[in-house]
Amino acid sequence: MKWDPRAQECIPALTTGPDLRRTKFNLLDTFRRADKIAAVHGDTPGETLALLEWLLGLMYAAEQFPETVGEWQEWVEERTPLDAVADWIEAHPGCWDLFDPEKPLGQNPLLLPHLEVHGVGPAQLFMERVGDYNQFFDHHHLHHPEPVPADSAWRAMLVQHAFAIGMRGKLKASAMNLPGTLTNLGTNRLASRLRIIARPAWEDATLGDLLRVNTAPWPNAPGPLNLTWNQDQPGRRDFTQPGPRQSRTPQGPADLHTVLGRSIALRPAMLEDGSPGVDRVLIGAGETLDPLAAAFVDDAVTFTGPGGVKRLLGPSATRDLWRESEALYAAVTERDKGTDLYGRIALLHGRRIHLWTVGLLSTQGKPITWVSDEFPFVPGRETSLRRAAEQGSAICEYAARALYIAADTAREIAYANARPDDKKRQVARFNGEPEMWAAAADLFHILLDQVVTGQNVPDAIAEFGQAVRALTIDSLNGRLTSLTGGGTGLQARVTAQSRLERLLDHTTAPIQLKEPAA
Repeated sequence: MKWDPRAQECIPALTTGPDLRRTKFNLLDTFRRADKIAAVHGDTPGETLALLEWLLGLMYAAEQFPETVGEWQEWVEERTPLDAVADWIEAHPGCWDLFDPEKPLGQNPLLLPHLEVHGVGPAQLFMERVGDYNQFFDHHHLHHPEPVPADSAWRAMLVQHAFAIGMRGKLKASAMNLPGTLTNLGTNRLASRLRIIARPAWEDATLGDLLRVNTAPWPNAPGPLNLTWNQDQPGRRDFTQPGPRQSRTPQGPADLHTVLGRSIALRPAMLEDGSPGVDRVLIGAGETLDPLAAAFVDDAVTFTGPGGVKRLLGPSATRDLWRESEALYAAVTERDKGTDLYGRIALLHGRRIHLWTVGLLSTQGKPITWVSDEFPFVPGRETSLRRAAEQGSAICEYAARALYIAADTAREIAYANARPDDKKRQVARFNGEPEMWAAAADLFHILLDQVVTGQNVPDAIAEFGQAVRALTIDSLNGRLTSLTGGGTGLQARVTAQSRLERLLDHTTAPIQLKEPAA
């Protein structure tokens, strides 16, 4: 059985035109028709991003990339065709067969002999389905034999290579007489941070435009393309050395975008319709990278953490992505004169771009969900966008604090003799913060859109503040409806409402939140 992405339809995409239609293309057609494809469209944000990463790696490997910022700008604005990438892929004699017995595409053949006895069902390959690889106590679901289509398995493998998080693998290395280090699965290069893609949002923008915009100039050799584990270059860890985990530095962008972050083995199986599929999987530790140079993370957004330490911005379980947009717009405003992603897109005068932000939220070695959002940008409006994001976020943060205080005010009256241990639960009953944050997201994006289209910034922020004020009052009132209509319930409701009004009009409140003067 054979499966080759150069010939098989494997890239889910949306076609251009008035009626967006979802279809699939093989690798060659993806590049040859890149300017007739609206976008890659995977089942999850992570799948879409993993595919884009791999396509970018192929462009570098084919040596179809600009070497300077000036070349990059010309390349983007003149829409240089990407057919040469398809020609290179078609002629490349490397390891393209997913089921090759010696050099399988994207896999580590060290694991292949153990698939029959120690492999588990294909659910393990899909991070969104299997969680921490040990989702059910008896692991029964891991052994479910129903195969998945080969193209789905291949895309899931790309997601694993880019996003898989550190954990203990289900793989029993000792039982297979393999190095125990195969069980210690590292955190892959995109798992702990937000990846930001510049998505062209001008009229008739295509996949080709997106790939060109996100191909950073590179003056040196692009490094090897990682097609299979046991190719000649680059040199990889062999799992035989004791001591600390072996890591390496990528040799260039082709190497970086196609790093094999997991050791994976897939067993071929035929689906009911006769097409190729995968029915058994093994996953072990893969490549680990040294700390990456700035050129390899030129989209990254940093923030100042505890102790003044600079950290890469990552997904948060308590803060939606839009609440971090001020850091993103700060990166755009403080760009490095064209040498990073934000400096380059600032050269595209008059072009609207959306900063598409993707991350994998996880906790205690278990993936939770994909998080993604988009933030608009037009060169020349970056300072206004940063101001709107900072002030808009400050308005919402103050409103949230006011809601908590008002909720605590209601609690003190409604539960006058409550035990201290019950305070958190009782405050939560009256706290309208969740409703406020959920509804404020749409208001915030409207604010950014108003700014990016050139509306007066102070007026837009003032309109946003009044909308958040009304939302805050409604959020509290919605929580207070559970109180009784008279007596203590009425007192708690009226007192909490009055407290909130005073807080919103306090001298320390953002001016946009205050009741306008008559």
